[in-house]
Amino acid sequence: MFRLRSFRACCSRRLFHGGAVSRDQVLDQLQTCSAEDQVFDVVGRNKAKLSASHVSYAIGQLWKFQRERPHMLRTIEQVRNHPQFLTLRVLAENKISLMDDASVVDMLYGVLRLQVEHHDSLVQQLVTEAWNRLERFQMATLSKFAVCLSDQFLQHSPLMGQITQIVSQRLDSIQDARVLTPLMNSIFALVSPQLRDALFKKADFLLDKTNPLHFNNPRRVVQFIRNVKQIHRPLLEKCNQLLLQNVPRMDVEHISIILGLYHSMQYNNCDFRLAVRQRLMELVDTGTDPATFTKLYASLGPIAGQGVREGLESTALLLADELNPHQALGVVETMEEMQCRNLQLINNYLQGSVYPYEVTMLTRVLSMLPSPRPDEPVLSRVNAVIPQCNLNDLNTYAMVVAKWIRNDPSYRHNTSSKYVRLLQTLNRCSRERLHSFESLDVVLEEVKCLSGEWFDEMLLEESMVTMQKLIDQISCTNVHELGVYLTRTNYFCAALMDRIASVIIENIDKIHYSATYSIMLPFAVLNYDPPKAEEFFDVCIRHFTPYISSFDPHLLVLLAYALALADYFPEEVVREIFNVDFLAKLDAQLETFPDGLNMRIRLRLMELNRAVCLECPEFQVPWFHERYCKQLQKRANSFISPAQQQIHKMLGDVLGGMNCAKVGVLTPYFYTVDFELVLDRHLHPVPYSEPIQLQISENGNVHWQSGSTDRERMELPPGAHRYASCDLGHDEEKTSGNFRISCITGHVVLRIMHISTQIPHFEWNSMELSSEDAWKEYLRKKIFSDDDDVFKV
Repeated sequence: MFRLRSFRACCSRRLFHGGAVSRDQVLDQLQTCSAEDQVFDVVGRNKAKLSASHVSYAIGQLWKFQRERPHMLRTIEQVRNHPQFLTLRVLAENKISLMDDASVVDMLYGVLRLQVEHHDSLVQQLVTEAWNRLERFQMATLSKFAVCLSDQFLQHSPLMGQITQIVSQRLDSIQDARVLTPLMNSIFALVSPQLRDALFKKADFLLDKTNPLHFNNPRRVVQFIRNVKQIHRPLLEKCNQLLLQNVPRMDVEHISIILGLYHSMQYNNCDFRLAVRQRLMELVDTGTDPATFTKLYASLGPIAGQGVREGLESTALLLADELNPHQALGVVETMEEMQCRNLQLINNYLQGSVYPYEVTMLTRVLSMLPSPRPDEPVLSRVNAVIPQCNLNDLNTYAMVVAKWIRNDPSYRHNTSSKYVRLLQTLNRCSRERLHSFESLDVVLEEVKCLSGEWFDEMLLEESMVTMQKLIDQISCTNVHELGVYLTRTNYFCAALMDRIASVIIENIDKIHYSATYSIMLPFAVLNYDPPKAEEFFDVCIRHFTPYISSFDPHLLVLLAYALALADYFPEEVVREIFNVDFLAKLDAQLETFPDGLNMRIRLRLMELNRAVCLECPEFQVPWFHERYCKQLQKRANSFISPAQQQIHKMLGDVLGGMNCAKVGVLTPYFYTVDFELVLDRHLHPVPYSEPIQLQISENGNVHWQSGSTDRERMELPPGAHRYASCDLGHDEEKTSGNFRISCITGHVVLRIMHISTQIPHFEWNSMELSSEDAWKEYLRKKIFSDDDDVFKV
């Protein structure tokens, strides 16, 4: 009996001992580690026992511990320099062939995240092994491998091309947005238009199935949209809605990334900006380290109120000495966007112990210090890289050279100077590059941000010639960008605009409703009616009207104003804008805008309010901008130009006295007219009872007093009419080729509609009117013409 029990006990001990031996004790020890030192301790005690899976797991744990810490608390350098990390690298290199597919890629991902050099033999061998196994990878493994290649700047490599081909063949098998979205951004540079559209469609489908709390997926889709430079509005707005839901969970870094993506695409959403501002205000006390503060300052500064901005500037002063050059540049660029001129803060950057290239980087952004005179090696280096530059870089170099010229007195005495030769190279390379383009999309991408005197003189007309050569490539995917470009350059090209109108009429259903604003804008601003103009505007209005409640408030105001310039006043749009809830939302949005844009939108709202009151009284929209206009008038520099003085004197000669014409008059809706006069029923001048009051300021400018603005206008005799005159100067015209054409813009057309007046400068300054007598005769004909629409207010 006892022997049997003893035998059973012995068997039990053996069975138990055997079970313990079969367990992976090294893996158990690694799994219980909670810090890097513990991992290295296990590695050091078990070098001879470490298998491929042990090595892979250990490196994965090391990255996991780092990933869970804030960036400023990570100790990647200490980990990478630890003796046992070298042990892991050697073991990994010897055991690559024993690893399964996922372990090879996980190992590569981990060592790259621990900042092992890309040329290290371990990294090279892991990439080679993964390449050999590429065709059999699961899509999740392929996605992670593609991210590793992107980290090594291999987006254009043959290996990435092979991955792109696999994605094209197996796209339907991907059912997880976490697999798709990293792949999209890794292969973006190599996708065809067909694959790009297929990826858009797949991402749209998977976003509907993904957990809305996983906001990295929509962020990556937005990044892909930005990277491929093809704005897919429905998908972008779906991503924005998902991101908006997650704003309360985002930290400063996530918000900074998303705002940066939106800014680069010129995409703006009112609800997102307001939610982000609220969240950043909650996080403002967390920006205590330079890295976090730089992101907080760049994200919150431009959309915050004055008090918060001042607080951020104070913090920037405290942290200025701790910022690296990249962070300092980010802060200074944000200061420029905020129109901040805190000289103490600026000097604190420039007086620190920094390298010369850092000072150059900061002064270029600030544009507050003169550029140093460049020496010959610098000019030679610039001259060497110019042929490799895109148009945006060439434009930058042109502005820099212009600054060098202004700061170098020797240029005035040396027309064959080094600067002239450099400008000649710039001109030649820019024209050659522009003429080499065979894709309209590439042209639009390179010219969309160009501006300045050099561009206007050297490339503007050339760009239009190139676009006309590619006119057949205008399609529903690029009409938006083309419309923006034509409006921004104020360039009139009937051929391009006719093509835009034709494409829109035929393909309006393929256009996102929000793009109709930029498409219609050049026609309204440049005062051009294409063939089938009525049909063009009608299809646009019908297309966006069902979505007017989805527009950002500021964009709807701009859209309505553009339509007003074209003499369209859709009732649904007018009633949407002029209600209390909309105006309150607009006010909230404008608080997040830079001062310049804020003022521009408010001005457009006033002008729209005025146009609706004058053109559509049946809508019964009240005029609520009188106080605003009076404030503008007080800030205006209302002096009389020499030309106005000349015309006023001649009007006095024609009418029988200078008191028969009033200078600088405001209409009831605050249009400013250069001159007003009153004629009775017999077309005889009626003198003003109050004398004309002029003042001469200290700088010699002649001002007219606007005290009568707030008084009742002079009561007219029975049958008398007021008449007004305005000089339409060069700024009210549009560009066509290398000259200004005598065709007034949409803004002026609207003004003329409301005050029925014009003296175009091209008539007044023509050869025909080259004497004082001729000018007086011209005025006499204008004033005493039988045409009631010439001068009457």
